[in-house]
Amino acid sequence: MNYPETKTVDTIDTYFNTEVKDPYRWLEDDRSSDTEAWVKAQNKATFGYLNNVSYLKELKERLSKLWNYEKVGAPFKEGDYTYFYKNDGLQNQYVIYRYKTGESPDTATVFLDPNTFSEDGTVSLGSTSFTKDGQILAYSISEGGSDWRKILVIRTETKAIIEDTITDMKFGGISWYKNEGFYYSSYDKPKGSELSAKTDQHKLYYHKLGTSQKEDKLIYGGTPNEKHRYVYGDVTEDNRYLLIRPKFSTSGNKLLIKDLTKPNSKLITILNHIESDTYVIENEDSKLYLVTNLNAPNKKIVTVDASNPSPELWVDVIPETENVLIPSKGGGSFFTEYMVDAVSKVLQYDYNGKLIREVKLPGVGSAGGFSTKKEETELYYTFSNYKTPGNIYKYDIKNGTSELYRKPAIDFNPEDYESNQVFYNSKDGTKIPMIITHKKGVKLNGKNPTILYAYGGFNVSLTPNFSITNAIWMEQGGILAVPNLRGGGEYGKKWHDAGTKMQKQNVFDDFIAAAEYLIAQNYTSSNYLAIRGGSNGGLLIGATMTQRPDLAKVALPAVGVLDMLRYHTFTAGAGWAYDYGTAEDNKDMFKYLKT
Repeated sequence: MNYPETKTVDTIDTYFNTEVKDPYRWLEDDRSSDTEAWVKAQNKATFGYLNNVSYLKELKERLSKLWNYEKVGAPFKEGDYTYFYKNDGLQNQYVIYRYKTGESPDTATVFLDPNTFSEDGTVSLGSTSFTKDGQILAYSISEGGSDWRKILVIRTETKAIIEDTITDMKFGGISWYKNEGFYYSSYDKPKGSELSAKTDQHKLYYHKLGTSQKEDKLIYGGTPNEKHRYVYGDVTEDNRYLLIRPKFSTSGNKLLIKDLTKPNSKLITILNHIESDTYVIENEDSKLYLVTNLNAPNKKIVTVDASNPSPELWVDVIPETENVLIPSKGGGSFFTEYMVDAVSKVLQYDYNGKLIREVKLPGVGSAGGFSTKKEETELYYTFSNYKTPGNIYKYDIKNGTSELYRKPAIDFNPEDYESNQVFYNSKDGTKIPMIITHKKGVKLNGKNPTILYAYGGFNVSLTPNFSITNAIWMEQGGILAVPNLRGGGEYGKKWHDAGTKMQKQNVFDDFIAAAEYLIAQNYTSSNYLAIRGGSNGGLLIGATMTQRPDLAKVALPAVGVLDMLRYHTFTAGAGWAYDYGTAEDNKDMFKYLKT
């Protein structure tokens, strides 16, 4: 291939008396004609190659066929209706359907179709939020994939828009207070490009129905000497409390509460430091239930009265265990999903912390969705793994019985594949889990095409889930290997912290060791190995291909965070400093990031 040449421009930054050359700085201007021309030339070279791949048409046809099956989400009730998301097969976006609760799902009709939002398909549906009685819906849309969203408000019965469009929402959700208005978050408009300019002053607003956005009330944020990069606001299910979680980074938050039953009540601070992640999961009148990893790296549920919510008064309801807790609630119960070596185990508790039962799952994999309103008697959860498409189960909250609600009709037979978890040692001896999935009967001869995929950051846990593209890969005889690296959340806060800042090399070492394990066990060899990751995982691949260019034949660092000296100067990048540190922190941090 003849790759297009990329010009270089003399650009030098100085950090702690050290000069760093940055000859490609000109490409940071995403609105310049030079950048546009460079992108077009790169695409011409890329697709000039891909379009000549002999089996590409056949692969596309198989992808389309496998993707073309009806995908239906779990039902949920709002007011007089039951709603669900559905994709007929190859639709760009899921459509929301509904039917009168108590009637047959076969009577369902289209409620909201995001595929009609624009002719070219560039407008997508974001978050949705119904009022408690289900009569009003606020939903956000994204134009051209932007993180900047607009909010539309409609009457659910007539689907008529009842408000002027709210603009410039970014990050966070929409949370209703009764039928009177809702809370949302936004940043001040940045100077320059909306796609790349820095945003670091998040604010929480309240919009009252029937008023213009100019009258929206600033609830929290905007203090010049204390810039919160993320501010989230939620109203409790009973409309009694507003809960606010300001965050300086992607890990750790403050927690404040306001009694909405008292018009002039002030914000009360529950937690005034950012060394832990804490949020309110439920309340019964003034009794709060909080999920926290404060002095409990694997998380626990505690309770305290809202009138005096100081951490010194917290009482354990569901104590910390050796496994990471991911809790939800529904029908008057807590459902505690524990990650046991990145695999789901679910227990049901009452609000006093008494164990009701272990939920019997249909196999080894990932379960989710154990959530519904307090008054409901049943809920729906999903279950999948790397070789099993997501099945939906209906769960009787009182009796603890599950029944299969919907199984996707997909042209893929899980029985033809096997998925096994192994453990290997990283460079420093730390034991790392990895799940390897492939066709049954694969010969371990070192010549199997293998994709090694990982993330390793931001407390994100990679749990077993089905993917069409992975299914196609395995169908062609490929092996899929997914390790759970440090930096993720699979083993709690300590596991996350062990892959941050000046311990970030642990993540790369864990990944390199995974590749070496696959090669040593004869699953594959360097000539047949591809490594892949996106965003923070793109950094992982970028670092691996730099440190160990001999390790793999193919590297796919998708949308990688790759400029570690300047990532924090763009968009919301400054909020990632908990994991990465910044080049301005100190000389040692700068040298670590540069290396």
